[in-house]
Amino acid sequence: MKHDIEITVNGTKIKDSIEASTTLLDFLRSHGFTEVKKGCDKGDCGACTVLIDGAATTSCITLALQANNKEVLTVKSLNGWRKLHPLQQAFVKYEAIQCGFCTPGMLMSAKWLLDKNPHPTRAEIIDAISGNLCRCTGYKKIIDAIEYVAQGGK
Repeated sequence: MKHDIEITVNGTKIKDSIEASTTLLDFLRSHGFTEVKKGCDKGDCGACTVLIDGAATTSCITLALQANNKEVLTVKSLNGWRKLHPLQQAFVKYEAIQCGFCTPGMLMSAKWLLDKNPHPTRAEIIDAISGNLCRCTGYKKIIDAIEYVAQGGK
């Protein structure tokens, strides 16, 4: 049985008819939002992290129906055509990107944190990204980049 759904993704309303078992991750990727990465498919790695009405959510274990009539933001919501978001700039500055697979999820977890707490402590940053796994950077550069933005880029 199919269910009608409407989700606003990065400002664009998407209507579809889906199976109740469709995950938000599969819904997003089927609609061209391939910046949302499919990693573990169990909610363990954080690569698929998006914001639903401002809350960081692992989209691989969230049903698309749970996002019905809500706003979903992916990493593409962070920047316009001309300028990177301060978090993206800091990730480049601090070389917090290696292979890049975890980066979209890391950035969205960082955005969630900074939206609710613009000046977190280093411990709060570590806690906020604890659900995001990275096999390449060792986390220090990622934490340093987020801390840089939290301190106003100073």
